[in-house]
Amino acid sequence: MKAIDLRKKSVDDLGKELIELRKAQFNSRMQISTQQSSQNDQLGKIKKDIARVKTILAEKASEK
Repeated sequence: MKAIDLRKKSVDDLGKELIELRKAQFNSRMQISTQQSSQNDQLGKIKKDIARVKTILAEKASEK
């Protein structure tokens, strides 16, 4: 997910995206902890995406 694409979205869409990423993060953590998944790098990518969305939400909030 690129920051340029995220900046084009509205605040509501970004909020929904953040919720979906949090769910994906939780599911990934659970799969790793129960050893159902060996994709440990996926968790890091999800964390970075969450940080990107939060940063852009903060930018949009400061614009107002």
